[in-house]
Amino acid sequence: METIQLTKNMPVSSFHNFADDCIGTGRMGLALQRQYQEQLRLVQEKIGFKYIRGHGLFSDDMAIYQEYEDETGQKVAEYNFTYLDMVMDFYQEVGIKPYLELGFMPQKLASGDQTVFYWQGNVTPPRSYEGWCQLVQATLQHLITRYGRAEVVTWPVEVWNEPNLPGFWQDADMTEYFKLFKETFLAVKAVDDQFKVGGPAICGVDDVNWLQQFMAFCHEEQLAIDTVTRHFYTISDPETAGHYSYVTLREARESLTELEISRSIIDDYPEYRGLPMHITEFNTSYRPDSPLHDTNLNAAYIAQLLSRLGETSASYSYWTFGDIFEEMGVPFTPFHGGFGLVANGNIPKPTFWTFAFYKKLQKNCLYKGEHGLVTSDGKERFAGIFWNLTAEAMSFQLDFPEEVEKWCITSEVVDQQTANPLQSWHDLGEPANLSAEQRALLQQIAQPKVTTTVTSDSYSFTVQPHGVHYFEARPRKQTSDRGYDYQRVLAGR
Repeated sequence: METIQLTKNMPVSSFHNFADDCIGTGRMGLALQRQYQEQLRLVQEKIGFKYIRGHGLFSDDMAIYQEYEDETGQKVAEYNFTYLDMVMDFYQEVGIKPYLELGFMPQKLASGDQTVFYWQGNVTPPRSYEGWCQLVQATLQHLITRYGRAEVVTWPVEVWNEPNLPGFWQDADMTEYFKLFKETFLAVKAVDDQFKVGGPAICGVDDVNWLQQFMAFCHEEQLAIDTVTRHFYTISDPETAGHYSYVTLREARESLTELEISRSIIDDYPEYRGLPMHITEFNTSYRPDSPLHDTNLNAAYIAQLLSRLGETSASYSYWTFGDIFEEMGVPFTPFHGGFGLVANGNIPKPTFWTFAFYKKLQKNCLYKGEHGLVTSDGKERFAGIFWNLTAEAMSFQLDFPEEVEKWCITSEVVDQQTANPLQSWHDLGEPANLSAEQRALLQQIAQPKVTTTVTSDSYSFTVQPHGVHYFEARPRKQTSDRGYDYQRVLAGR
């Protein structure tokens, strides 16, 4: 058993908690669906992210870019913001700001026909960079007019998505992407220099070379970029079987080295040293058909990552908040290995609670270990989270300050026995289409086990394999009403 001695004035450890800064989403057009909105409402109610980032702002299903022929037969661009307003109004309603990823290419503005995903996002450069820049500027100007300049300039801007992959950017053409980035960067800044603009939004394929070349390009072109963005996934190559991919997790410290290397590349340039690095996508698996995403193991592994990601990064956006998601097509079942924190049917997965627990941590970190964190409000309230990635139970003891006579401990537990809707879905026979009764049952089973206890000096607990354990400790003050005797109540007389 590991024992942790807590004192009121113990030294504060280094821990940067940005778990609630940003969350990912499927393409923007999905925000018009009722189930999408229900899932995001649940996420915002229980966690409350500041920003949301996803693909498809300029894809054809959003219908922003249009063309018509004038009286001389010339094609003229025009813009339709009907769906954009609906999406942004909904985001405003649930208290979340967009992290604007500029992409993909409208078909009428594209130089080619290459697409990606089930929903066919065009990934070719614009046939006219002037037309592309005008589209970007018109969209930003419209948003400023509708929502106010002071608000909209707080929405970060990212140029494209994973251009280092030929599937996301034609031929993974680095030179062409750098041109896109520079032209877009200058176009956005011309609208308002307060916009925070970044890239290159790369994933972990040839990422060192890409980031080195990108930083060199920005240096040579004297671009005063505001952020550097990249993605982060932590699995080995998947093995496919039917509709699913099965993966092996890398050890967390091994994966985190990638981010340390990226941080050092950025800091090699004096003018960019300390520049915020945003992880605009992260998860365990990079595929939306990995059953790992639905498990308690995923929740425990993400808990460990969240304790470390702030060491290198100013934000990190879990990919994604919900399973209304169609990159590889419409899923067949509610538990299909989707990226989301919420399974279809509005069923929280175990990893949902990892984020909910991190949201409730206090500002001062008193203890940071391999398996847990303890924080304090600087007064007499403690909160902590512990996780277990092993196959054996792990035990901990927290010793509290002696100045308080009694403590009330609230604990919330998510593990394979308490909050495991995946297992219950399996027990039900893995129904592809849930009945209303089955859906309600799984929503109930998905909740953490919540308990309270009173202690005078210490709190001992066990974290089961693949479990996540959250606790809060507050001084207990007895304020019984006149004549109320709890012991008599229990004795039934």
